[in-house]
Amino acid sequence: MNILLTNDDGILAPGLLALHERLIQDHQVQVVAPEMEQSAVGHAITLVDPIRIKPISRNGRFFGYAVSGTPADCVKLAVTELLAVKPDLILSGINLGANVGLNLLYSGTVSAATEAAILGLPALAVSLNTFFNPDFTPAAEFAARAAVLWPELGLPPGVSLNVNIPALPREKIKGAVWTRQCLTPFPETFTRRIDPRGNVYYWRGEDKKPEHVNGLSDYTHLAQGYITITPIKPDLTDHLELSRLKNHNITL
Repeated sequence: MNILLTNDDGILAPGLLALHERLIQDHQVQVVAPEMEQSAVGHAITLVDPIRIKPISRNGRFFGYAVSGTPADCVKLAVTELLAVKPDLILSGINLGANVGLNLLYSGTVSAATEAAILGLPALAVSLNTFFNPDFTPAAEFAARAAVLWPELGLPPGVSLNVNIPALPREKIKGAVWTRQCLTPFPETFTRRIDPRGNVYYWRGEDKKPEHVNGLSDYTHLAQGYITITPIKPDLTDHLELSRLKNHNITL
C-alpha cells in the first residue's frame, strides 16, 4: 500500500517518526508534513504567502518534504504536485494530545485527514491522549492494523476516521469502540498579565474537563481506557434543520 504521512506537530515530531518506522515495515511510505509545528490551525490554507518546500534527510537518506504551510496545504501539495501517484491512504499523526469533542474543529491533525477526504482519498487521523512521556508504540501498531483492514471498512468517499489512543500500556487498553464526537464545550481559561511597558496580554490556559458530559462519546470512552474511532465528514449542513426551515419563506 502507498501511504502518505503528515501531521500538525512538524515533520520531525516523534509521533510521525514512530508511525513512519512502523509503517515502512510493510508499506511504501512518503512524508509531506509542516516544517514547523502547526497545532490548532484547523483547516487553514495559505493564500497570500508562497508555500515553500524543502527535502529533509534522516540518517543520510531522503525522508520527506517539509512544507512551510499548514497541514491542509501539505495534503493538497502532496496529492497535486509532489507525489507521482495518489496515495492509497493518508495518515495524519501521531498527534501529541487527544483530539476529541469540539477540538476536532481546531485540530490541524484532523483537518489534514478531512482535506484528504475532500479530495476523495481514504484518510485516518491518529492522536495519543498525553503530552508527557509519550509511548507511541500502541498508536503506531493500531494505525498499521487499520491500514491493513481499511478495504474491509467500505467507507464512502468524503468520510475519514478520527482515532484517539489512551496513554496506557497495551495490556491495559480495554479495546476499540466506534463512537460519536462529544459536543460538550470544554471550559476555557485565560490568564491576564501586563508586560514591562504596561500593555495587557493573555495566555490561554489548559483545557479543563467538562463538568457534565451527556451520553457516551469519544471523550468518555477515551477516559475509560478505550481506543475511540469516529467517522467524520466535512459536510457541516444540519440536514434536519434544513428540512424544517424549508417550510419558512424568506424574501427580500
